Amino acid sequence: MTGDAAQRSSTPPVSPEDVPDDGLTVGVDVGGTKIAAGVVDGDGKLLAHTRRETPAQSTEGVLSGIADAVRELAGAHEVHAVGIGAAGFVDANRSTVMFAPNLAWRDEDLRTKLSDRLGLPVVVENDANVVAWSESRFGAGRDHDDVVAITIGTGVGGGIVIGGRLLRGGFGVAAEIGHITMVPYGRRCGCGLQGCWEQYGSGRALVTEAREIARHSPAFAAGLLDRAGGDPDAITGEMVTELAQRGDVGALHCFDEIGRWIGLGCAQLAAVLDPSVFVIGGGVSEAGEVLRSRVEATFRGNLTGRGHRPVAEVRLAELGWEAGMVGAADLARTHPDTAVTRGTS
Repeated sequence: MTGDAAQRSSTPPVSPEDVPDDGLTVGVDVGGTKIAAGVVDGDGKLLAHTRRETPAQSTEGVLSGIADAVRELAGAHEVHAVGIGAAGFVDANRSTVMFAPNLAWRDEDLRTKLSDRLGLPVVVENDANVVAWSESRFGAGRDHDDVVAITIGTGVGGGIVIGGRLLRGGFGVAAEIGHITMVPYGRRCGCGLQGCWEQYGSGRALVTEAREIARHSPAFAAGLLDRAGGDPDAITGEMVTELAQRGDVGALHCFDEIGRWIGLGCAQLAAVLDPSVFVIGGGVSEAGEVLRSRVEATFRGNLTGRGHRPVAEVRLAELGWEAGMVGAADLARTHPDTAVTRGTS
């Protein structure tokens, strides 16, 4: 019998209800290339962290990596529960990853498998929801009860907190905001649909725009081409951001475009959800005010009833790379029935 099997046979059942309010918990951020795990206290402070590589095509390898990272941290800290933030669709019971595009997970009951291995309560949540929760509790949205967090990376992710509770929907898969249709029959998305928001307001879209203007308007994009050694296909998002922050006109044009699309999407979300703050995070948000100001301008200009209603703030995320671990750990600290609301509540 392996060590894990022996532990499974002797581990008593555990529940998140057993976690003390002030206890330490572990948050695990499971990405396509890495597993980051950290010990977090009740104030959202990251006390220790560790990383593992993610063997993306091996379900058992990912589970073992998570368990190994948690055990390392638990060996030095008295932890009471584990929260997992994973890309993909997580069921309404916060137990099973129904589908994860970048991992070999299909209907994977992570909560049971990891709780059995670790002898600790485990809560599973979508990674974008975890980031939204962390920013609403400890980051840029901490003084607001109604927060929409938007993660602008390769794609567009999001999480929604309404009345201080995470909105998950009837099936647990709410806030897939990157796949709102912005342009009917527009660009083909990796999800199989056309015209999705992330095809126009993401890091990928930023690079696409930069390469297009470099090909068709080389004089206008001279700074970008020079930075990329004359090859439009060598332009990266980091290059565009760097040049935009220096005032390069071609790079700023790219942020004009992406900021416009993100702002339009925020206006649509405001019409439905009426948040008091939008929090913009993800890799593209490293552009800072270059991005934020453009998002805010378009958002305000397209808000229904403008001039006759309060207007949500647009803020940059504050927690950075810690957000996934901090949010997952904090969700593990609170029983699901009190930390999360269903869309029909």
